[in-house]
Amino acid sequence: MPADEAEVSRARLLTLCPTGFEEVDRGDDVELAVYTDEAGEARLRSAFAGVVSAEPVPLGWEERWRSFHRPARAGGLWIGPPWETAPPGEPAVVVDPGRAFGTGAHPTTRACIELLSELDRGSVLDAGTGSGVIAAAAARLGFEPIYAIDVDPAAVEAASATARRNGVDITLWQGDALTAELPEVELVVANIELRAVEALLERRPAARAVTSGYLVRDTPRAEGWEPGSRLELDGWAADVLVASQ
Repeated sequence: MPADEAEVSRARLLTLCPTGFEEVDRGDDVELAVYTDEAGEARLRSAFAGVVSAEPVPLGWEERWRSFHRPARAGGLWIGPPWETAPPGEPAVVVDPGRAFGTGAHPTTRACIELLSELDRGSVLDAGTGSGVIAAAAARLGFEPIYAIDVDPAAVEAASATARRNGVDITLWQGDALTAELPEVELVVANIELRAVEALLERRPAARAVTSGYLVRDTPRAEGWEPGSRLELDGWAADVLVASQ
């Protein structure tokens, strides 16, 4: 499928196949591969017209997904799965990617963390926290207090596990960042779909925002916000935005 359709497809796959999937970049396209049974294959074919092939699963598939998750670095932090070891003395964020809510390796996540590392420290809301990797990275970078919200209860559970694993203090709750009451913070981070980013900005949840989840051709548009710096990684973009007076 085209790369600009992949984010929506990932979200649908998490509902249909919560145990996870593999992703392979093929130029301008993205291939998503799912391990499932015949019933699962039928659900996928019903949901995705582009499901065109199926083949028997090779032996050892249960552990094969681990090979797709390698450590990454962003904002001066080592970010990796629990079966890898951070270099001695290097600040680290450990996140278990087993539920595919976000590992830190995706360009949008790395870009958000890079931009965070350049900003003045203060209070943060991670809207649509997923695995909690950005919230945990913010804590490692010295931001506090840190809040995180996600509409998916499984994501809140995963983010809570990430906070415990890294020994960081994050106030987490389940809710829709577009409608729920939000805490007063100095900075909001939103690594979510573009339309959701724009809807969140309309709420003016903070004086500054770090946003991502969209391609370099896209720019968030919301009244009352001025563009700041932009970081582009592997065809994806992240922006720092400042609320105008």
